[in-house]
Amino acid sequence: MSGPGARLDQFMGRANAAYYAGRDPFSDFITAPEISQVFGELLGAWTAVVWQLLGQPDPFMLVEAGPGRGTLMADALRLVRRVAPACHAAARVHLIETSPRLRQEQARALEGLTARPASWHDAITDVPDGPMILLANEFFDALPIRQFVRRVDGWDERFVHDGAFIHQPASFPPAHPAATRAVPEGGVLETCQPALDFTRAVVERLRRWPGAALLIDYGYDAPAHGDSLQALRHGRPADPLRDPGAADLTAHVDFHAIAQVADGVDVWGSEPQGAFLAALGLHARSEQLARAAPEQADDIRAATARLAAPEQMGRLFRVLGLSAGLKGSLPGFTGPRAAAGNEGDAP
Repeated sequence: MSGPGARLDQFMGRANAAYYAGRDPFSDFITAPEISQVFGELLGAWTAVVWQLLGQPDPFMLVEAGPGRGTLMADALRLVRRVAPACHAAARVHLIETSPRLRQEQARALEGLTARPASWHDAITDVPDGPMILLANEFFDALPIRQFVRRVDGWDERFVHDGAFIHQPASFPPAHPAATRAVPEGGVLETCQPALDFTRAVVERLRRWPGAALLIDYGYDAPAHGDSLQALRHGRPADPLRDPGAADLTAHVDFHAIAQVADGVDVWGSEPQGAFLAALGLHARSEQLARAAPEQADDIRAATARLAAPEQMGRLFRVLGLSAGLKGSLPGFTGPRAAAGNEGDAP
C-alpha cells in the first residue's frame, strides 16, 4: 500500500470485502452453527418462546444479520416448524447479507423451510416495518474498527502503510461511549462505529415495534482497552496487515459500549455463551441426540463441549439481548442489565 496510509477501519473494510468476495471464508474458520445443529435448534426454540412473550404477532420479521451459509437459520426453522407451527407460519424471514455468493448458499440452505420466500437486504434499515426477532451470530466481529493510542497529552490514531502501523495525531470521538475510559500511556482503545450504528438502528425499530434481538460474538463486557485485531489465513493466525484480502480480519466485540447505546429498550446480559446455552437446554438436547445416535455420541458431546466449555467458546463468546414489549423475561438471561454508569476518569 502506497501513499500516506489508510485509517485502520478503512484498511480493514477493504480487506474483508476482498476476502469475502474472493474465497470461501468457512475454509479458514468454523462458527457455532457449523459445530453442532443444537446451536441453531436452541435459537429456534428461543425464537418461538420470545414470539409467545411478544403476544404471538402475525406476521413478524425473523431477521438474521450475517447468516453465513444459512445453517443457523435452517436449523432454527426446522425446530420452529416442528414445535411451534403457528410461529413458523407467522415468520417472514429476512437476511442481512451483501455477498451475492453467500446469498445463493443461504437460499439453498433455506429451500423448503420458510412459510414464505425469504428476502435479502444490505442493511437492517431495509427490513420492512413490524414486530421483529433478530439473530446476529458472529456478525459484529468482522466490522471495521479504529484504534487510538494514548499519549501523555492526547491521542494518536493507527493507520496502515506498507504492511505496518503508523501513527498520526487524532482526537478520540467525544460522543463515543468509551470516551470516559481511563487508558494508560501507550494503551490502545478500539472503537467500532458500524457496530454502534447497527445497534442504534435495531433500538430505533424496537422503540416503534415490539421485538427482541440476540447478539452473539466473542468479546468483552467491561470498560476495557487493548489491541484485539487478529487475522486467520488457512485456519492459522496471520499478520493482519500483510496481504490484505487474503485473511479474515476480526476484532473482539465491545459489548459494554453496545449496551450503552441501547437507550430506551431493555438490555439483557451480556452472559457467557456457555451459561446462556446451558440455560436454554444445550446439555439435555445434546444427550438426547447422543442417545438417538450412539455411533455419533462422542462427536456430539465434543461439539457441546466446544460450544460451552469455559476453556473453549463458553467464556470467550458472550450473548447480549435487547427487547421491547416483552411480557416476561428474555429467555436465557438471569435478568435485565442495570443502567450503565460512569466508567472512570475522562481520558
